[in-house]
Amino acid sequence: MSTHVSAAAHPAAKTRKRRSSLIYIFGALGGLNWGYDTGVISAALVYLRRDLELTSWAEGWVVTGLIIGAVLGAAFGGRISDKYGRRSVLIATAVVFVIAPLGMAFAPNTEVLFLFRLVVGLGAGLAAVTLPVYLSEIAPAKIRGKVTAFYALAIVSGQFLGFIIGVAFAPIESWRWMLGLSVIPSILFALGLFFVWETPRWLVKSGREEEAQKILSYDRTPDEARRELEEIHAVQQAEAEAGAGKGLKALFQPWVKPVLLIGLGLALFQQVMGINTIMYYAPTTLQNVGFTDQAAIASNLIFGIVNILAVTVALLCADRIGRKPLLLIGATGTAISLGALAATNLLVTEADDSGLVGILTLTCIAVYVFVFQASWGSIVWVMLGEIFPLGVRAAAMGLATTALWFGNGVVALSFPVLLESLGVGMLFAGFAVICLLALTFTWLKVPETKGRSLEQIEERFRTGTVPTVRKSPARG
Repeated sequence: MSTHVSAAAHPAAKTRKRRSSLIYIFGALGGLNWGYDTGVISAALVYLRRDLELTSWAEGWVVTGLIIGAVLGAAFGGRISDKYGRRSVLIATAVVFVIAPLGMAFAPNTEVLFLFRLVVGLGAGLAAVTLPVYLSEIAPAKIRGKVTAFYALAIVSGQFLGFIIGVAFAPIESWRWMLGLSVIPSILFALGLFFVWETPRWLVKSGREEEAQKILSYDRTPDEARRELEEIHAVQQAEAEAGAGKGLKALFQPWVKPVLLIGLGLALFQQVMGINTIMYYAPTTLQNVGFTDQAAIASNLIFGIVNILAVTVALLCADRIGRKPLLLIGATGTAISLGALAATNLLVTEADDSGLVGILTLTCIAVYVFVFQASWGSIVWVMLGEIFPLGVRAAAMGLATTALWFGNGVVALSFPVLLESLGVGMLFAGFAVICLLALTFTWLKVPETKGRSLEQIEERFRTGTVPTVRKSPARG
């Protein structure tokens, strides 16, 4: 029977495909809550600082509470998702995301606020480990970059929502409402999980092959589903023949180490290239160059719109241009924009009344945010979800995400003190140098993964060869 006749004989195929599209969207929604919390905290800090009389170090710890929790979530999330499944971890993440905002909203002091920032961070860490793996494992190779980049789009959409809430509640200076309203994206994520299923690769690993075959057939032709299932089995057999271990032990196999180092490098560079100084402290930075409180907070809306436009560009380009070219362009562009930001603040006097330093600072930050989010902000999540071998994917993702959150925490904790002691110019000059290091790392170490199945990517690392990208047959 021809493919055309087979498709006609199954009128539910389009319905199943629409549902698979909903799964990609709902699966990515976990990033919405994380994005909201990172977006709204920059506005909330303006009033937290006064209400709770925060020192620079205390301010850094309030921000870093989320990151410490995220490190813990990332450290254990990989092993838990290997044992209980990706979907089960996402359900636990949703529960954490619903509880934490209420605790932050009613926090009577800095210590309780820190505690619930820690809790929401736990959820963010679990989501950061599990969601990119989930999306990469469930999506076909030809659209995997776009699907996984949905996670980044959810993050920046959440940030934009946080910026809007920050502006809306700035007139009444209510940081409690700002932080507490993150319960709304949390509930959306929890509801979305009713529509998602487990990944076929985890199901095959767990001996549930019939379920895996069914899920693969939702958005693949019968031939594509059969071939992908065969590739999954072939990779498992190759890992078994190579004596692959399990968990952390397997990460130290000679052929796995280079992959792990690439993942760790991508994760760390993404966090230390300066983006979180913008997300957490943009209003503070702009206040330092002459913006009023409300003008500084309102500028977040500009960054929020730029974020969404940039990730949309990444969605369109990830499966066309490729991952590596976008990372190279991004590292170059961020180095230039941060260098210009540093030069503006070091060379132009702040004493004049023209507001030139403030305008140039705002422009440089906006350009930096666009370039970063169209490349490193989106593509790193795509690559972390796809480069690690199946047998160690969750464990490796957990280690890489722990490194990612560690870098995030170091930046968030040290930035207020460094800004106070060094000033905007010298601080961002340092970030520009880090971007140049990221450019060098990408050029020398990072491979291209566009258009290859997860099994083909693994074969490339295991054997040292680059598999030919198969073209999908035309659909009748």
